[in-house]
Amino acid sequence: MIHRTVATWQTETWQEALKNVIRTPEELFSLLKLDPALLPAAHLASGDFALRVPRCFVRRMEPGNINDPLLRQVLPIGDELLAVPGYSHDPLEEKTTNPHPGLVHKYQGRVLLVVTGSCAINCRYCFRRHFPYADNRPSRAQWQQALDYIRADTSIREVIFSGGDPLNAPDATLSWLTDEISQIEHISRLRVHSRLPVVLPSRITDECLEWLARPRFANTLVIHANHARELDTSVAQALSQLRAAGVTLLNQTVLLKGVNDSVSSLAQLSERLFACGVLPYYLHVLDKVAGAAHFDVPEADAKHLHQGLLHSLSGYLVPKLVREIPGHPSKTPVI
Repeated sequence: MIHRTVATWQTETWQEALKNVIRTPEELFSLLKLDPALLPAAHLASGDFALRVPRCFVRRMEPGNINDPLLRQVLPIGDELLAVPGYSHDPLEEKTTNPHPGLVHKYQGRVLLVVTGSCAINCRYCFRRHFPYADNRPSRAQWQQALDYIRADTSIREVIFSGGDPLNAPDATLSWLTDEISQIEHISRLRVHSRLPVVLPSRITDECLEWLARPRFANTLVIHANHARELDTSVAQALSQLRAAGVTLLNQTVLLKGVNDSVSSLAQLSERLFACGVLPYYLHVLDKVAGAAHFDVPEADAKHLHQGLLHSLSGYLVPKLVREIPGHPSKTPVI
């Protein structure tokens, strides 16, 4: 039996925390004591892509530090509004691999279900910041179309819950989808990609574990952390609960200028992840999505950083350096 997972220090449910996320630059600037001269640019950028960040994540930031690596990931700035050649609204050309509402089929052997278009946090570098979520909100009948697509293709072995962030969806929805998928004999793995265990660890509840840890699948949860300071004790506790339930934990990181573009910060992240029971998985170079060019780390620098990790860490702590190229059959190693 799974015992209660909500720690005694938690004073609100994860649903309440989602309702109470910070949505305005004024509140974020006030809480962190930031220079109000930067507010006009923050307003303009948040008009293009909304500001959204949980309060528990903000509490891990350093007040007064505009260059805090956690703050940089969520702070709207004027550079986002610059038109930069090579950056587009659909950098991975996912519209061409979206045969049914809620379903993306890019790679052989696995499909992705866009469970929800919402997130607990709006990361400013998100490659889906312009994704047509309005066209990917399946009704129960439309989900059946996606499930029928999976049933008809016996080459599909793995289903991936994505979004948005799939853990933003109610557990009843996620449980129903998991049950439906579990009845498809050729599906052997369920994978969930979520940032919520990091930015809102109270999301890992009994109800979440009950569907996520069902024995029919070899279940994997891929979290998303970019800096060691994201992984505080509350996150470590949530990850411990997931491991105890038998869920395999992996992490993917995006290489971001001003956030983690040093060997020391990436090495500290890998060490902290492993201490929390999470294996470093991918280190992504930036997807060229419009609004995120200021985060780009040149490929030569990315390779240099990766070499530094190889020299500094045991091999199992070094994530694969990859990029995603539209039309390619898999992630492409950067070597």
